[in-house]
Amino acid sequence: MLALKSGSGPVLRAGPEDNEDETALLARTAGGEAQAFRSLVDRHLPTVLAIARRMLKDDAEAEDVAQETMLRLWRNAAGLELGPGGVRPWLRRVASNLCIDRVRTRRNTSVVEQVPEESEPAGQVRQLAERELGARVDAALKALPERQRLAITLFHYEGMSQVEVGNVLGVSDEAVESLLARARRALKAALKDEWRGLMPEGEV
Repeated sequence: MLALKSGSGPVLRAGPEDNEDETALLARTAGGEAQAFRSLVDRHLPTVLAIARRMLKDDAEAEDVAQETMLRLWRNAAGLELGPGGVRPWLRRVASNLCIDRVRTRRNTSVVEQVPEESEPAGQVRQLAERELGARVDAALKALPERQRLAITLFHYEGMSQVEVGNVLGVSDEAVESLLARARRALKAALKDEWRGLMPEGEV
């Protein structure tokens, strides 16, 4: 088990020297060297925790995601190929995927234990309708290709800038713009009936 601190700590950024020795650290980690793995954890854990806290807004869940992300690094070290950004882009992708899965699970675990015997007040009916729409939106998001789903979720749901989304996904700002455009077109096509039903008359 990893010992994670609840404090956010500084978000570390890799410098040239860091990138130069990460290949060696990763190779040693793949060989089962715990100290090399600990060096990678110490270097990247603050960044992973910051991403998870931003997406989940829950310290306990963020620490769970950070731990799982680092364990996946340990298990997959032998198969990773590092780019100019070192291991950080891969860790960001893994952490973001895990967070998105948790967010989706939260939205889909609302259970009605008893069928109401009386008619629902208008406010509750509206909440149920919004919940059903949310489930359809989640299903449409899930159907998107992974990189489009990540881009649209990070940009629209988590409030990241295109540059920040690009840093998480390890792609350029232009690539993020393309991913967002394709994701929006796909969602509009998938949810056009729902949107039309929700829009006031005259604004469809």
